[in-house]
Amino acid sequence: MASSLTKPSAAGEKTFFGHPRGLATLFMTEMWERFSYYGMRALLVLYLVSGGADAATGSQGGGLAYTAAAATAIYSVYVSLVYLFTLPGGWFGDRVWGARKTVAIASVVIVAGHVSLALPTQAMFFVGLALVAVGSGLLKANISTMVGQLYTDPKDVRRDGGFTIFYMGINLGAFAAPFAIGILGEKVNWHLGFGLAAVGMALGAIQFMVGSKHLAAASSEVPNPLTAPEKRAVVTKTLATVAVVAAFYLVVAFTGVWDLTLNWALLPITVVGLLIPIAVIARIKSDKDLTGEEQTKMNAFVWFFVAAAVFWMIFDQGGSTLSLFGDTSTERAIFGWEMPNTLFQSLNPMFVMIFAPIVAAIWLALARRNREPDTIVKFSMGLVIIGASFFVFLIPMGMAGDGKVTMWWLVLIFLMHTFGELCLSPVGLSLTTKLAPAKYASQMMGVFFLAVTAGDSVTGMLSIAGVDLNGQGVVALEAAAAVLAGFAIYMARKKVKSLMGEVR
Repeated sequence: MASSLTKPSAAGEKTFFGHPRGLATLFMTEMWERFSYYGMRALLVLYLVSGGADAATGSQGGGLAYTAAAATAIYSVYVSLVYLFTLPGGWFGDRVWGARKTVAIASVVIVAGHVSLALPTQAMFFVGLALVAVGSGLLKANISTMVGQLYTDPKDVRRDGGFTIFYMGINLGAFAAPFAIGILGEKVNWHLGFGLAAVGMALGAIQFMVGSKHLAAASSEVPNPLTAPEKRAVVTKTLATVAVVAAFYLVVAFTGVWDLTLNWALLPITVVGLLIPIAVIARIKSDKDLTGEEQTKMNAFVWFFVAAAVFWMIFDQGGSTLSLFGDTSTERAIFGWEMPNTLFQSLNPMFVMIFAPIVAAIWLALARRNREPDTIVKFSMGLVIIGASFFVFLIPMGMAGDGKVTMWWLVLIFLMHTFGELCLSPVGLSLTTKLAPAKYASQMMGVFFLAVTAGDSVTGMLSIAGVDLNGQGVVALEAAAAVLAGFAIYMARKKVKSLMGEVR
């Protein structure tokens, strides 16, 4: 008898909830990748401050004893790199290996990264972070493409449902990770936690390679392979870039002109994280092949891109600023049991799974009455909600002082983050596909992800500059910036609508 998950179709082929069986392969691969990624991320800042002055009293030692500012900078740079690498990840899938081979290689790279994190040496820790960032970027850029390739008929009504099931895999992995990786790492041993992340990703890699036979044939094709002259040019430019970077750091290290500190590694990355999104958008806008209408729509896209960058600047601090506050300043006792701090990281994916269908139903009900908010209003709502969450954050920060406050403040803040995300993120992804010039249709999704890179690069740069992101003044400024950005895009809605043309 067929299982409830893989039932035979009318044609006798097994399906996954009525969808192509390859969706099960991609669902499980993405679930395990998100399990390893979010589990490691839940531990990251806690491990970085462990053993130092900014760690919680009585917490496990054995970490790197960084300050909260340095830990936040490292975390922000790491997250920004994950999304920055989606651009070369898409490029490798389109021009070098094809989507299937790129994901297979990415899976192995991620496993190697988590294994490196599990080794108790500082050098291997940073090697591991780099490998996970590269692998995650490669995988993220290509696995969604393969979901779309399962539906060869453009009119296949199952396509949207397939992506919804795939999205549930993301949230299931993110939800489960802190309960396994987080608790093991926080309460038993940091490196065992990182090691469990490696096991999770290894299961995902094995599952992908075994189940890849169920994927579409197009996933193995290279859509636009490099020509021989292009290959030589890429190799030359890559080697030249590596040589310049290596020469710079050798000069810094051996001349003693400046002290070679961690900031010398982080600062250039944050600058690049800001410059690359600007350069990519400028390059697309300067393309003379674009029609006048496409140029105008790109101008509209810039408004939404900047708004999204402000949003993610605050949202991604759930794993840094809010995590550190939860560790040191919250009372987490529930009926005599002290909840591990890492479980806060399960709140957002849990809330997404609960409220995403409800929010979608609300939009649909309003649409039937011709009262659904348009894209600009939804973006504005997302920004105002995320800004308001940090205004709420000021309350427990003020109450904590030298003591602790109830953990329910953080639960409320993560709930607000989720509602802000549901207003902005799905809308932004959909809008990007509508505003994208035809020539850059497949690349624009990666460009939108660069808003995360830009937002986290700002956070990283502030931390490197010595700004205390855990201070009330900075939190208030960030909250005000998001709310003002929300009101700004709302007040300019007539202008932005005119730029969007027929897109709504």
